[in-house]
Amino acid sequence: MAVSSDVSPERDAAAGGPATGRILSVDRFRGALVILMVGGNYLGGVGFVPSWLKHAPDIGLTVADLVAPAFVFAIGLSYGPSFARRARFGLGVAYRHFLTRYLALIGIGAILTAGGTAVAGQPTDWGVLQAIGVAGLICLVVIRFGTVVRFAAGAVLLVVFQLILEAGAVPVVHASVQGGFVGALSWGALLILSTAVADVWRRGLLPLLLCSGILTVVAVVSVFVVPVAKTRVSLSYVLVTLAVASIAFLLTDAAARALPRRAGLVSWWGEYPLVLYLLHLLLLALVVLPDAPWWYADAPPWLAAAQLAVILVVLSWVAWLLHRGRARVRL
Repeated sequence: MAVSSDVSPERDAAAGGPATGRILSVDRFRGALVILMVGGNYLGGVGFVPSWLKHAPDIGLTVADLVAPAFVFAIGLSYGPSFARRARFGLGVAYRHFLTRYLALIGIGAILTAGGTAVAGQPTDWGVLQAIGVAGLICLVVIRFGTVVRFAAGAVLLVVFQLILEAGAVPVVHASVQGGFVGALSWGALLILSTAVADVWRRGLLPLLLCSGILTVVAVVSVFVVPVAKTRVSLSYVLVTLAVASIAFLLTDAAARALPRRAGLVSWWGEYPLVLYLLHLLLLALVVLPDAPWWYADAPPWLAAAQLAVILVVLSWVAWLLHRGRARVRL
């Protein structure tokens, strides 16, 4: 999950951004997802928030369940070009960089989950950063293969994971955040498929439109075969969220070609997603940790709105500072 740009100036200009090496459509898409992630993580613990804005407890799909896989999709958009650029200096350089990046994410995630267990009293052995880290390592195995091969590899891995679920792994996967280590196989399949969809996107909006249509049909069919469940990271869940993410990015990229070709608030968030994600956890702790239900869990709407507004304003200010200073924060 690079915090700095992993794309080419040529594609940036074509997608509605200045020739700075960034793609505004990717930054805007990723930024919107980080904002939704921050909002969703806050609202998830507030009592008056309706269930459709919180994660489904098992089988089912809510708005909140779409954000994490869409962010994995966003990672897939730049994964291939980032690897190819580094491979120009040697395959060893590229592989070492990606191994370091995703092992670091697993390590950071382990520290966060250990901290959550010790400080917040919420025992867990896994988290979103570990899931992304393992998915990134899985994707690294096939990233040098062609688009069709990666579509096939992602599909096969997804089917294999679903068979593992049906063989009795549901309790193990369901008991851990993001499906745990076993569920990371499904997240890996999602990332592989996302890199393949990204290849299609780089050929133009019309190919992406066709690809999104095919994904939608496949996703709808899968719903009648396998239950949709984020906690299980089921085959249908991955396909449905992949189709939704593909369509959402198609619209974002189309809009980027029509809107002003300059960065704005949402794209600032998208330039430094990891920094803002980690910072939001610290800010959220200030709200969640105090042992006073009226302050968070039982907070009235006006207080919840004020707290969330402060969190978003602080993070937006940090995003602006990082953008203005052209910080080179990398992982």
